[in-house]
Amino acid sequence: MTRAYRFLAVAPCFLAGALVTACSVGPNFHAPAAPVQTAYDKEGTAPMIAPAGVAGGAQQWVAGMPQDKWWLAYGSAQLDTLVDEALRANTDLAAANAALKAANETYLSTRGILLPTVDGAINATQNKSSQYLSPVPNANSFHYGLQTAQVTVGYQLDLFGLNRRTVEQSRAQYDMQAYQTQAARISLINNVIAAALLEASLRAQLASQERLIAIQQKTLDILHRQLAAGQIAGADVLAQDAALAAAQAALPPLRRAHAQATDLIAYLTGRSAATALPDVINLASIALPRDLPLSLPSELVRQRPDIRAAEAQLHAASAAVGIATANRLPQITLTAAGGASAGGFGSILSAANSFWTLGAGLAQPIFQGGTLLHKQRAARAAYDQADAQYRSAVLAAFQNVADTLAALRTDTEALDADVKARDSAQASMKVSAHLFEQGQTSFANALIAETALRQAEQTLVQAQVARLTDTAALFEALGGGWSGGKP
Repeated sequence: MTRAYRFLAVAPCFLAGALVTACSVGPNFHAPAAPVQTAYDKEGTAPMIAPAGVAGGAQQWVAGMPQDKWWLAYGSAQLDTLVDEALRANTDLAAANAALKAANETYLSTRGILLPTVDGAINATQNKSSQYLSPVPNANSFHYGLQTAQVTVGYQLDLFGLNRRTVEQSRAQYDMQAYQTQAARISLINNVIAAALLEASLRAQLASQERLIAIQQKTLDILHRQLAAGQIAGADVLAQDAALAAAQAALPPLRRAHAQATDLIAYLTGRSAATALPDVINLASIALPRDLPLSLPSELVRQRPDIRAAEAQLHAASAAVGIATANRLPQITLTAAGGASAGGFGSILSAANSFWTLGAGLAQPIFQGGTLLHKQRAARAAYDQADAQYRSAVLAAFQNVADTLAALRTDTEALDADVKARDSAQASMKVSAHLFEQGQTSFANALIAETALRQAEQTLVQAQVARLTDTAALFEALGGGWSGGKP
C-alpha cells in the first residue's frame, strides 16, 4: 500500500478525533423553565351540573391530559367517521405532513457536514504537446493518451462548532415543523367537531323556525277572520303580520349558515361542496363527555404542540447565534488526494504511476465591512424575538384554557336557565291549550303560547350545542389529540 492510500485509510479516524475535542461557540440551549403558577384562573374546579338531557348532566374535573382519541367520548359513530375521514383526506393536513417530510430530509442532509467528503474521479484524455515543451511521456511521444483515477478526501475541522450548530439548528427546525404538524392535526379535529355540531344545531333551528313560521301564519289567518267578523281591530292584524315577517326574515340567514356549515364539513373532510356528506349527526344521540381533564400549567407547556413549536423555534434561534459567532472565527480545512495516472488503464495500478497530495488551509475573515458582526447581532436580536414569542405562546395558551373554562361554567348556567325557560313555556302552552279547549281563551292566544315554546326550544338547542362545542375546545386547549413528547 502506498503512503497516499495509507493516509486516506486513517484520515477519517484522525478527523473524528479532532471533532470530539472541538468546542461549540454560542449559547447552549436549555428548555425554558416550567411556569410556577398552579391554576389558570381564580375560579375553583367544582363539578358542573345541569339538567339531564342532551348536553346536560354533570361534568367533573379529573387530573391529567386528554386521551389521544378523546372525541370517542361523544359516543357518535357519525362524528367518529367525519374525524377519521378528515385525518385521512384533509388537504391542509396533507400539506403539513409533506412539509414535515421535507424538513426531515433537510435535517438528514445537513448532518452530512459533520463527516468527511470523499469524491472519486476517473478521467481519460488525448493530448498533443509541443516539441518545445518538456517533460513528455516516457515513450517520448508528443501525442499520447492519459487515464487518471483519483480519490479526494476533504474535511473541515469544526473547531468552533459551526457545523454542529448548523446541524443543531436544522434539527430544531425539523422539531418545529413536527410540532406545527401536530398542532394542525389537533386544530383539524376540533374544527371538524365544531362544524358538525354547528350543522346539527342549525338544522334543528331551521326545523324549529319553520314550525314557528307555520304557527305565525296560522295566527295571522285567524286574526284575518276575526277582523272580517269585526271581533278585533286592524292594528292586531298588522302587529301579527309584522311578527310573521320577522319570523320569515330569520329563515334565510339560518339557511345560509347551514349551507356554509355543510360546505365547511366538506372542505375539512377533503370533499367538494357538491359531494354528498355522510350521515348527519343527531344531537339527541350525542353524549356529553363527563370527565374533563385538567392538567397543571407546568404540564401544559409540554402538552401543547404550539408551545413546543415555539420552544423549537427558540432552539433554532439559539443555534443561529452560535453559527453567526463561528463564522467570525478561523476555519481550517484538510484535504488529501491520491490516485494514479498512466497511458492506459492496464497499468494504472502500478505503484510507479501513483501520486498523492496533502493539504491544509486556514481562512480567517479580516475585513468584511462589518457584515459578520452585524449578522451576529441580528442573530442575537432574533433569539430575543423568539424568546418573547415563546413567552407569548405560553401566556396565550393559559388564556385559551382560562377562557374555555369560563365558557364551560357559563354554559352550564345558561343551559340551566334555558331549560327552565323551555319548561315554563311548555307549561304555559299546556295551560293555554286547556283554556282554549274550555272556551276560556282564543286560539290566537294558544298559538302565541306555542310560539314562545318554539323560540325557547331554539335557544335551548343553541345552549346545548355551545356546551358540547366548548367541551371540545377544552380538549383542544389542553393539547388533546396528541400523545405528547417529541414527534
